Amino acid sequence: MRAALRWYFRPFRSVVVAACFSLLSLCLLAAIAPARAQVPAGELRAGAARVDITPATSELPPTSQGVLDPLYARAIVIDNGNSRAALLTVDAGGLPTALWEALRVRAESELGIPRANFLLTATHTHSAPFRRAEGFEEQLFAAVREAARQMQPARMAFGTGQSWINVNRNRIDPQTRRWWEGPNYDGPSDKTVAVMRFETLEGAPIAVYYNYAVHPVITGNLDMISGDIPGAASAYLEASLGGDAVAVWSTGASGDQNPIFFNQTYELRAIRIADYARRGEDISNAMPPGGQGLDRGNPRVQLLLEQQKQVNSALGLMLAEEVLHIMREGLQRPQRSVEIAGTQRSVFCPGRRRLDSGRAGYPGQYEDADPLPIGLAMLRIGDVYLGGVDAEVFNPIATRFKAESPRQNAVMVTLTNGTAGTGYIPHDAAYAQYTFEVVSSRLQPGCAESAIVNGLLDLIGEVEK
Repeated sequence: MRAALRWYFRPFRSVVVAACFSLLSLCLLAAIAPARAQVPAGELRAGAARVDITPATSELPPTSQGVLDPLYARAIVIDNGNSRAALLTVDAGGLPTALWEALRVRAESELGIPRANFLLTATHTHSAPFRRAEGFEEQLFAAVREAARQMQPARMAFGTGQSWINVNRNRIDPQTRRWWEGPNYDGPSDKTVAVMRFETLEGAPIAVYYNYAVHPVITGNLDMISGDIPGAASAYLEASLGGDAVAVWSTGASGDQNPIFFNQTYELRAIRIADYARRGEDISNAMPPGGQGLDRGNPRVQLLLEQQKQVNSALGLMLAEEVLHIMREGLQRPQRSVEIAGTQRSVFCPGRRRLDSGRAGYPGQYEDADPLPIGLAMLRIGDVYLGGVDAEVFNPIATRFKAESPRQNAVMVTLTNGTAGTGYIPHDAAYAQYTFEVVSSRLQPGCAESAIVNGLLDLIGEVEK
């Protein structure tokens, strides 16, 4: 199991991939998992649970400065008398595909949750350890098991609102005139907050499942364990809802979305570049991980890092308050009788291997590589359609999916059901921008955007059969 929980991810290679590629060279391929037959609508039951997965002191990396706030696995399990589904979100940077496979097999055998109806999502906090100790899988499954045990008669409602805590993060540097990371107020940025509320028949909250597109990177420089914005928002929501209600984050298409206030792209970056330059190393076109290289004895650095904690709490509060606003005034009519259906597939796009280095601002050099799979999923819960993608996706791909969806309540959930070997997935137009996400992507341009959108649209049709 330790191998299954490794943090690094390698591109998936299989006999199926090779066979498909030999038939349709360098074009979109699809390996379609058998669709689950749709089951009739039935009376809804729902349960939720959270499990503390904060690493022990012995698990913390050598550079750790301790724990800022706890990490959790949060789960919702629903049942309509004919089928079940599970929504599990984990405070982690990413989750290996092998871990998802192990959990969904257990969920099917032990809890009767069909494998196609199991969505495992990482919050993508940049303040969680890269590797976890033995027993991590059991901690995550315990959240699902407890949520299933807590199921009771329920109803659900869906609604959307808007929050302005995110911003497109790719801009032209005013000094170098090259692409660099920083707030681009004119760049594409979907502000939609999607909310699915589960409550008892008397109206008491059981859980809320909410979706938003922003990178949880604020606390990364602290080198402290933290759930970042998702952790702050969920903690605020759970306190507000009271009782045993659980707030489950869902990662939107945030591949090109940063928090609107993020000092790492300003003064902290300049301080770190200067610190390295004094040691004879140029990192002006690089970004060391975490707070590596920062002089924590510098009073200015201490102030800026403390302010990042305040910003994280503030942005989490602002997002949570919008979720509460939607729950009070923006939900559609609650549903008591819901259909549950899921399906999954992989699509394949031509790959590339980078031959040079450098973070951003310059075109990369590449050679062709094997096609890479992108895992897609679709889970229908009543009139809500959750489209899963196992990678970091640029925002315009999600907005195109929602615009082309035949169903109004369509949501894209990224970093879901494992981690693709693709790296970032930019939309087609972004390949003309030499941002760090684009130059590091392992996908050739011109495939992934349409492959994802069309693949998810096909899956909507499958869960409606």
